[in-house]
Amino acid sequence: MKFKSDFLNEIDARGFIYQDIDIENLDKIILKNKISGYIGFDITSDSLHVGSLIQLMLLHWLDFYGHQSIALVGGGTTLIGDPSGKDKTRKILTKNQIDKNINNIEKTFNRFINLNKNSLIINNYDWLSSLNYIDFLREFGSKITLNKMLTFESVKSRLDREQPLTILEFNYMLLQAYDFLHLNKEYNCILQMGGSDQWGNILSGVDLIKKINNKNAFGITSPLITNNDGSKMGKTADGAVWLNKDKISSLDFFQFWRNVNDNDVSKFLYLFTKLPLKEIEKLSTLRNEEINEAKKILAYEVTKLVRGKEDADEALEIAENIFNSNINDSRLPNISEKKMNLQGDIFTILDAIEKLELVKSRSEIKRLIKSDGVRVNDELYKNSNLSLKEYAGLKEIKISIGKKKIGILKII
Repeated sequence: MKFKSDFLNEIDARGFIYQDIDIENLDKIILKNKISGYIGFDITSDSLHVGSLIQLMLLHWLDFYGHQSIALVGGGTTLIGDPSGKDKTRKILTKNQIDKNINNIEKTFNRFINLNKNSLIINNYDWLSSLNYIDFLREFGSKITLNKMLTFESVKSRLDREQPLTILEFNYMLLQAYDFLHLNKEYNCILQMGGSDQWGNILSGVDLIKKINNKNAFGITSPLITNNDGSKMGKTADGAVWLNKDKISSLDFFQFWRNVNDNDVSKFLYLFTKLPLKEIEKLSTLRNEEINEAKKILAYEVTKLVRGKEDADEALEIAENIFNSNINDSRLPNISEKKMNLQGDIFTILDAIEKLELVKSRSEIKRLIKSDGVRVNDELYKNSNLSLKEYAGLKEIKISIGKKKIGILKII
């Protein structure tokens, strides 16, 4: 056991700690007192994606061990845009767009931290919007130097590639440091956590608290999570893997985790599930065909955490029904799921396959049907009129394109 406090010991054992600021003293404080810690989230979309999942889990474990977790939504800072880890300046959103995004995202936090106790969602627009710019620069602008900011990797990488870094984005770092200072004053928040690209911003906040509040503050960054091939986790050929159900179905979300690389399974079980460490140790020993059981558990546990037990149970049932029917491949196929009204928006097999996004063109669908490449409910589809009306009385239709593409139509 590296740390004495339960929280730090837990996140260390699971692989969350990459860099830290004075973590030994933080360990001593946590051992004796409950603390407040926060993570900031940009609100550039109406949903978080799986790239934010490691930060949500950090908030969860802080909350789990009885501390106050603060999810800070950047209603103010998103109006500017964080340059950290970005290759170019981001599109500026309006306040109305950001407010709508916040409303959609707030329900996600509720699955990870207990908002009915002392954990909180706070919007930094509440204090940043009322700042007097001249007063702000006089009081805080002199406390953070450009010399130090230019040493941060997030800034150096942009400048080394001769990519523009605007004054607007430079101000972001100062505002994020001010966020930590504000939370320290108002909530006695002493810990900021974030991804490794936030290291410079966290350091600036810790320094500002020491200079203005004359208090010690602490920081922890998590490692950049990539797939085994080095690609950014959460990105697929079809785009980001979103946490909100209206952006990607629970079945597709389940399948993302079910189909991860074998070498990533153990790491993801530690980071993205709440399974006991001893159980993960056992699952991590599985190899070859047996590792599919660990993948199934990973997919179920993450889906349950993000979408709820009901959605996880349904996704697991559909996946297992397909797997146990007539597919002998060692990995589950790519599965698409849609809810549709056969009397209204779908009448033909062409419409169905197109809506399920199983095949790119209608001409390709016709070719597959002629070459016996399409099955409906595990039977070859041979209807020359391309109709699906004979299936209208069913609650569910399974459409298969070979062995690796399957669509589920839920009839409503």
